[in-house]
This record gives sequence, C-alpha cells and structure tokens, in this order.
Amino acid sequence: MAAPVDLKEGERLHHGRGLARRQFLKGAALGGVAAVAAPATLAQTEEAGVVAPAASGQPDSGTARQPDSSTAPARNTNEPRAATPHPRSEEATPRDESLTYSSCGGDYMVDVLRSLGIEYFAATPGNTFMGIHEAVVNYGMLTQPNLRFITTMHEEASVAMAHGYAKIAGKPMACMMHTAVGLQHGAMAIYNAYADRVPIFMMVGASIDATRRANAVDWLHAATDGPAMVRDFTKWDDTPGSLRHFGESAVRAYKFSMTPPYGPTLLAVDTLMQEDEIPGGARAAPPIPKLPRVAPPAGEEGAVKEAARLLVSAERPVIYADRAARTPEGLQLLVQLAEVLQAPVCDSNNRMNFPWRHPLNQSRRLRALLGEADVVLALEPGDPFSLFTATDRHGNTRSALAAGAHRITISSVELTPKGNYQDLQRFASEIDLAMAADAEATLPMLIEEVKRQMPAGRKAALDARGRALADAHRQEMEAARESAADGWDDSPISVPRMCMEVYEQIKGEDWSLVSGAAFQSHLPQALWTADKHYQYIGAQGAAGIGYMAPATLGAALANQKHGRLSVSIVGDGDLMFGPGILWSAAHERIPLLYVVHNNRAYHMEIMQMQVIANRRQRGIDRVHIGCRIEDPNINYAAMAKSMGVYGEGPIENPRDLGPALKRALAVVRKGEPALVDVVSQGR
Repeated sequence: MAAPVDLKEGERLHHGRGLARRQFLKGAALGGVAAVAAPATLAQTEEAGVVAPAASGQPDSGTARQPDSSTAPARNTNEPRAATPHPRSEEATPRDESLTYSSCGGDYMVDVLRSLGIEYFAATPGNTFMGIHEAVVNYGMLTQPNLRFITTMHEEASVAMAHGYAKIAGKPMACMMHTAVGLQHGAMAIYNAYADRVPIFMMVGASIDATRRANAVDWLHAATDGPAMVRDFTKWDDTPGSLRHFGESAVRAYKFSMTPPYGPTLLAVDTLMQEDEIPGGARAAPPIPKLPRVAPPAGEEGAVKEAARLLVSAERPVIYADRAARTPEGLQLLVQLAEVLQAPVCDSNNRMNFPWRHPLNQSRRLRALLGEADVVLALEPGDPFSLFTATDRHGNTRSALAAGAHRITISSVELTPKGNYQDLQRFASEIDLAMAADAEATLPMLIEEVKRQMPAGRKAALDARGRALADAHRQEMEAARESAADGWDDSPISVPRMCMEVYEQIKGEDWSLVSGAAFQSHLPQALWTADKHYQYIGAQGAAGIGYMAPATLGAALANQKHGRLSVSIVGDGDLMFGPGILWSAAHERIPLLYVVHNNRAYHMEIMQMQVIANRRQRGIDRVHIGCRIEDPNINYAAMAKSMGVYGEGPIENPRDLGPALKRALAVVRKGEPALVDVVSQGR
C-alpha cells in the first residue's frame, strides 16, 4: 500500500487537479449546496443516524489507522491500488460451529446433488438461489464428498462449462441460473448442449409465492412457468413443490439426462424452499431417492441380424459415425466392427469416434466412398438427409449413393423427437432399416452377429480391401502434409503452421484438444495422431458462437484430476462473446492453454459475403464491413493478463510461435491457464 501523504501537502498536490481526501471529508466540494440547504441536509443526516465529521477535521476513533510511511513498501504504479479492508460489519452473523448441517432446504439439496455423483456447481450469483449458493459454499465445499462452486461471469458460461465438462467426464456437472433473466442469458448455451446430445443438470431459481416477493425487481424477474422459455430444447423439466419432490425430481432429471440420447434437464427451485429450515430439523429431512443403473436402449435383435447380413454381404460397405462414441468403450467397439469388416470409417468429427491414424479411417474421402458404396451404416447421424443426398447450389437433389445401395441408421435421437427447433434436419426418405436405439449399446450385438454370419472364405477379400484402404489413408495424409507446407513462413501465420506448432509442443504428452476444429479445416484430424476418446470432443452442437472459450474450460476442469494437458484453439470472435471466462480460468486455477486463432474477423461471414456480392456483381472490396474485427485490433494477450491469465502475443512472426507456446505450456503444466494470441490467416 502507498505511504500516506501529509494532508496539508496532499491538499496542495490536489489543488486544481482533483479532490483531496481532507477536502472531501470536510465537505468542501459540496459547500455551495450545503450553504443553500444546510437545515434540510442536517435534518436528513440526523434522521438517517449518520454522524457528521467533527468540525476539527480529525478522524474519529473508528477510522482505520494508516501505515507508517517509513515502513510501507513502494507501490507499483502499474498495478491497481489495493483497497483498504472494511472493518467487519456489526450486522454480520457470527458463525455458530455448533449448528447441525442439513438443517435447511439448501443443505438437503446439496446432499441430493452429491448422491448423484455431481462434483461441481457453476453459477453467476443471483438472489433467487442464494439459499443453495450458501449451502454449497458453507456445507458442500467444507464436507465430503466435496461439491465445488465454480464462479462464472455469465450464465451462458456456466452452461457451456457444464457442456464441455460432460463430454470429458461422461457425466453432468450442475449449473444454476437466476430466474427469468438468468435463464434467458443461458438459453443459447442450453440449445448448443441439446443439439450436441450432452447431459447437463441445470437449476434455475424461482420466486413462486407472490406474497413473498420483496420488491419490483423480484416481480420483474419472476415467471409463472420459467422453464417454458427453454422447454423446446431441454429433455425434461420440473418445478418441485417440496423437498421430497425436489429429491425425486433431481434423481429423475439426472436419470433422463444420462439416458441416450443425452440432454440437458432443468429444475425450477423455489427460493424459500432453499432458504427455509427443514420443518422438524435435520432429522426430518426427506430420504434421498436411489439412482438406478441406467441401461441404454439397444437395437432389436431381428433388426441387428438384418443389418449384419447386409454388411457381411456388401462389397463396398461404409461406416459413418457422428455422435456415436459416448464413452471410450464406444471408440473401441467401432474399431472392432471396422476391423472385422475391413470397412472404411468416416468420422463426422463431432466426437472422437475413431483413431485418426487408423488405416481404416477414411474421413476425408467420405463423398467419394459414398458414391461407390453398396451399404452404408450410419451411427447416430445428426443429418441423414445431407449424408445420403447431394444438393447443388440451385437446391436440386439427387442420391449421393450408387443405385441399389442400402442405407441403415442406428439413432437414439429418434426416441425423443421434438418439433419446434429444427435440429432433426430434413427427413431422409430412402432409409432401408432405421433402428431407434443407442448406437454404442447396439454395437456389441452387431459385432457378434457379423462375426457369426461372416463366411470363412471371405478373409482374403477382406484383407485385400483393408490393404487398399490403408494405402488410401497414407496417400491422404501425405497430400494433407504437402498442402500444409504451403505458406509455411507466411505472416499472418498460416493455419496449418499454427496447428502443427501446437502439436509439436504437446505430442509427447497426455494431451486433450478440447475445442472443435472446423474453423481450422480439421487439420488436427488430418495431421495429428490421436487414439483416445478424450483427445477430441467436437464442437458446439447448434453452431452457436460463444461456446468455445467456456466449454473448453469446463473440459479442462474435467481433465485436471487426470493430469491431462488441455488445449483450446479458440476463434477471436468466439472469445469476445464471453471474455470474462478468462477471469474464471484464473480464479479457479484451471490449467488450459488457449490458442487464439486471431484472423481479426468473422471469417466465415466474409466468405459468405463474397459469394453474395459476386453473385450480384458488386465486387468484394466492401464485404469486410461488419465482419472484420479491427480498427482497433484487440490485444488478447493483454486482455488475458488483465484477468490474471498468462498471456503471449500478438504473435505475427511464425518463427516466434513455437517458443511462445513453449513458455505458455510451462505455465499450464504448473496448474495455471495461459493464452497465446496468434495473428493468423482465415482458415
């Protein structure tokens, strides 16, 4: 803290430049007003119980003593001035250590969450859930099993963190939002999770008893049916009327969320139920219902046999995997099926469905293979119409498959359809066999049935097919590597150079790329080696911008307990939707490397504007307006530093990128977040 300045000297220093502390205390700045309205001002002060400063200007006995200037260290003027701590408020309630836990509704709710295996609770504070907020920090965080509160700067960030966390952890974390306006803030992130088929346990505060709403704001933020605003894109919701009802609905919400297709669920939780004591005390708390083991729905036996028959008899089968591998086991099962059939696998890259360098991985040849296929097995396809159909720029459609080809789908999404939001995509009308079932749960039966039906004499033909596919995989990788070398030393830095510099730093470690790769043209899939389920988790689900920075922090939170190195390649525009997540990363000490793909634009929109402008023959010299993020350029490293995150950049010279990444990763390995701002090309 800075040394105190002599008051008289201080007055001289501030003369003509600002208001000195002593001048403020003496009311000098308000002298003109006080002279006109002294009686009214004094009366109002006395009524409020405020004692005016002594006429002498001497501080009263309650004023904090300033440190001796001879011993106070010099203050760094580049750092913000530390605030003087306020004395403890007399109204603050001393903590009574003798109080029994679980004596209020919030404590019971914490116990219910812990019974479900929930470890984290993300929220931006709001007065309609202070009851459970207090219970988490003073009960859930201090007793075992620990329930940790994660502080965010926006409800959208809370939901997105839970989204990313679940894709690594394989289970939900909790997030809570303030009633009405908080849920409105979180809505886009909820839709992302819904379209991405990800489980999230969500709660929103609810002011149900109108007679207990304290003021106009409570009325403005109240809703008779709050969950209605997101009901079209949540899997299930409820508004419990009692603690027993809360316990039952919480278990049901978790169960529904974790039954394929996964999805977010929502409970609207009454404020008074959280805050009030349990009638009869802790011993009268309702029992916590048991969570059953959830068995995902598998395909019907006859349908599985028919699918196996078609695959075994096919000469050119293709397996397409979208959100198929829910767990690490799903990845291993898909490898088994592909190897039994020696069939190519094309991964949508919405999950880590198949090892990137497996010779049967033919993801970059999808369209060519579909054109030759006689049987296509689509596992959890999010858009079967586009998969099986070719559409030209005029909207004319034709089959993407050869004549007579068979189409098989296994999709759990068909078990819980909704109609308002169009995430189901256009109807695919020529599917031969559609199993409404979970693909991962169906794969063991399908593998065994394929093995049973496979003729012994097919081995030579299958081996030949496998060798041809392996050769094609090698050729694709060589072509991708050669293409990536173009513009290697360019500035702005090429996207392949950026991706490969990152990989060079992490390839020897247990890494996890927790961001989607579409805006990097899926170059990591083309050039990196990955074979573990957690090494890639896909992207938004509903393509909602603002997902990447908070969701990847949630994924890094899940990776933290395993000691994995988490990396997020985040777009500059995406980051600016919610930059406050950087503060959360620093505050919660979550190790994550943010690599900002800083092309200083919403680049996809520029490309689309160019197409439209050219179609109208107006030229493309003005399409940057409204799309470029420049004038001024944003310094993301400086922004990160301002929130406590280690920052490097902006990096414009490609030769500087590797060393900057190395320094940043050293910080991450110590358990802290870091950011490298890479001034880069568009895609």
